[in-house]
Amino acid sequence: MINLETERLTSIFDAMLDGVYLIDAGFNVEYMNDVMIEHFGKGIGGKCHQIVYGREKICPWCRAKEVFRGETVRWEQYVQNMDQTYNVIEFPLKNPDGTISKLSIYRDISERKRHEQDLKVSEEDYKRLFENVRSGIYVSTKEGKFLDANKALLDMLGYESKEEFLKINIATDLYLNPEDRRRWQEMIERDGYVKDYEVDFKRKDGKAISVLHTAHVRYDQHGKVIGYEGMNVDQSQRKQMERELREAYDFLDKIIKSSPDAIMATDMKGNIIIWNRAAEETLGYKAEEVIGKMNISKIYPEGTAKAIMKMMRSPEYGGVGKCRSYPMVHVRRDGGIVEGNLSAAIIYDPQGEEIASVGIFVDLKERLDMERRLIETQEKLLHSEKLAAMGRLTSQIAHELNNPLYGIMNTLELLKTEVSPQSKRRKVLDMALSETVRLTELLRKMLSFSKPDEEERQPTDINTLLDEILLLVGKQLRENGIRIFSSFADDLGEVYASRNQLRQVFLNMVNNARDAMPDGGTLSVKTLAKGDNIYIEITDTGIGIREENIDKIFDAFFTTKDSIKDVGLGLSVCYGFIKEHGGDIRVSSKWGSGTIFTITLPIYKEVVQEKINSH
Repeated sequence: MINLETERLTSIFDAMLDGVYLIDAGFNVEYMNDVMIEHFGKGIGGKCHQIVYGREKICPWCRAKEVFRGETVRWEQYVQNMDQTYNVIEFPLKNPDGTISKLSIYRDISERKRHEQDLKVSEEDYKRLFENVRSGIYVSTKEGKFLDANKALLDMLGYESKEEFLKINIATDLYLNPEDRRRWQEMIERDGYVKDYEVDFKRKDGKAISVLHTAHVRYDQHGKVIGYEGMNVDQSQRKQMERELREAYDFLDKIIKSSPDAIMATDMKGNIIIWNRAAEETLGYKAEEVIGKMNISKIYPEGTAKAIMKMMRSPEYGGVGKCRSYPMVHVRRDGGIVEGNLSAAIIYDPQGEEIASVGIFVDLKERLDMERRLIETQEKLLHSEKLAAMGRLTSQIAHELNNPLYGIMNTLELLKTEVSPQSKRRKVLDMALSETVRLTELLRKMLSFSKPDEEERQPTDINTLLDEILLLVGKQLRENGIRIFSSFADDLGEVYASRNQLRQVFLNMVNNARDAMPDGGTLSVKTLAKGDNIYIEITDTGIGIREENIDKIFDAFFTTKDSIKDVGLGLSVCYGFIKEHGGDIRVSSKWGSGTIFTITLPIYKEVVQEKINSH
């Protein structure tokens, strides 16, 4: 009967999926079922620590003493040599002879442990991702309470404590506009998710923050909506960049629209895409009439548009893609011609393909008119100098001829007294005297013809006159590297003068200063009133005048210049004009250190003018 029961128990143990073995008080293995043998090998009669753990001595974790005292023990045991983990149950078993054996049941839980470990790692990864991702992640209820949120969301919304954050009401404390929460819930419950939904949240301090919200619905096992989980991306930086880009665009648009120069841009077919206000004013076409409706070839003279594009693609006009400072004639809407200067460039995309061209046209009408007036004035000055030189030369010749002619006339008059009126000699004498008188009249007419024209004198503002001269020659001086400084006294008073002659004087002296500074320098013009006179100082930083030439510069035909057109008439004419106006010119110079010309003119007063006229 006992053997039958033993066989039945053995069959039961062999049928179990867990490993079972039995040891006596000496740690000798008395029994091992099939599963135990499969795991650890057959080892009945051997020591348990040798069979199961491959150790020569009793295992440090052995619980046999407790079991032999009658206790049942449970624990998890990792068997290193097999890389397996077992759930172990050990309890005492009383033998028929009264001895105690230890029955151990080993359940292999290695696979479960690996799953648990994988799950733990996955949970840790999820937690790490949840906490470390820089977007705000949350889990919330349908009713509007947060169940969890990562630190990024707390930081984004200005909360230091998660506990405090989990207490807020989402609809009223998070949404800037609570109505947005209702619309969002309708969308997410209808579709199951929302993606990149832009909404304004409210920080803890009440400030608005724009976020991009992506989320999906959480369901229970019955498919009922229980909450939501999702992610929020702070859009503040993007919004700020958009504002800055928009402001930069608006600023550039205002620069283009407000530019005093005409700015035009076209696509590569020549269709106009930009047309600023200056272009409207200069060329007479409104922007709405040309943008997208007109080709630039209608504005340029025939063939010019292609020629400019060819120049921009050439390296010879400022580099490939550019055309610098090209003289240009545009045709206005009314058919008028506008002269100016065009600078143009090709615009490329990131791949280097041509996509557009832009041009800036500067209307040079005023400057060109000014340059023409300057040339006219310079020609008049040269003409005046020639006439003045001719007048002085003629005056010297007349002076030399008049004395002997008057001597001849006196001699003929004396001879007439000694010859009878009825004598044929008397008639010859009369004829000679008449021809001599005709010769003196001819000399007088020559003097009158050679004298330069002089306009009527009038009260003249010296400051205005000088300002006009500097404006006229300003560009030319700057192109020669010359800086201009002016200091005009207030309430200077006026002089009674020929504006044309004074203009010629000042222009001549400015030109002399320019010639004295071939490598650039500074031209200073200053006016001041002292006593009854106005003083005009014209100072240059040029090469100066040698000491031996100081006393000769106002002499006719004296010059230190090499040009054939400079015959030494300028300063002598200037000196003559100023003297005729009751003034004076003084010069102070040192070779290599520049020159100062000081012109003195009397302030206009009626009494003073009467004296000048009587003189």
